[in-house]
Amino acid sequence: MISIQQRTPAILITAPQHRYFIVNKPDGMLSQFKSERAGIDLLGQIDFDFPEGAHAIGRLDRQSEGLLIITTNKNVTQLLFQGKTLHKRTYLVKVKNTLDKEKLRQLQNGINIRVEGGGYYTTAACEAEIIDEPGELFQQSNALPDYPPYTWIKMSLTEGKYRQIRKMTGAIHHRCRRLIRVAIEDLELGNLAPGLVKEIPENDFFDLLKIDNWK
Repeated sequence: MISIQQRTPAILITAPQHRYFIVNKPDGMLSQFKSERAGIDLLGQIDFDFPEGAHAIGRLDRQSEGLLIITTNKNVTQLLFQGKTLHKRTYLVKVKNTLDKEKLRQLQNGINIRVEGGGYYTTAACEAEIIDEPGELFQQSNALPDYPPYTWIKMSLTEGKYRQIRKMTGAIHHRCRRLIRVAIEDLELGNLAPGLVKEIPENDFFDLLKIDNWK
């Protein structure tokens, strides 16, 4: 009798597919899922089932709002913020009092700000323009009244020093009252309401961020 040996079918093991999201981070929420501090709003409180390993990229400080990337891909930070190619981030900025054209030019051309260690840093030239008050998406229904005068500015820059925009507007004596990130390159917040999440397909995610060396 001839013995026939059965072979176990080979199992193809593939790397888990990464996932990519944007969230409109509300004011007062930390850009992280865990914290040892009690009574702090965290990303985990958003009503969305994020996959295991999800983490925030390009964090916003607690008082800042808007576009925040959340992904399971640990390489995105290096590709987006630590490579040789500079990637533009766009913000809507509300500052106290009326901003004149001379102060606007100072923001556009570069300004000295304080950095860690007590020294000064001259910011690179950036895009800045005075704009009308943003639409309904950016209204704060439960905020304390913010009486005029104030000015809204749209700023786009490729640098990311700690609290850079707040320091830039402070250096020209216009305190920042709100800071909302609305885009990173062509990845835009759009009409996504605060606290909501949108998943982005992988190819679209890197195309919109203008990253072509991700594979």
